[in-house]
Amino acid sequence: MILNHHSSQRLLIELKIEHADLNALVDKAVHAPNIDELLLKRLKKRRLQLRDRISRLESSLTPPEPA
Repeated sequence: MILNHHSSQRLLIELKIEHADLNALVDKAVHAPNIDELLLKRLKKRRLQLRDRISRLESSLTPPEPA
């Protein structure tokens, strides 16, 4: 799929929002009594996947520095 610059920027914003939402959810789950360890692991894994995807997308949008 070919994305133009505008849609890539929008995707980046959406991913950052989802990552922030997951951060809040993980923080809340860690401090909750009777936490579901499997759910917490899944949330943390998804958060890490999002962070990696955000990093790759930011790298692709950032022009290379001149030599």
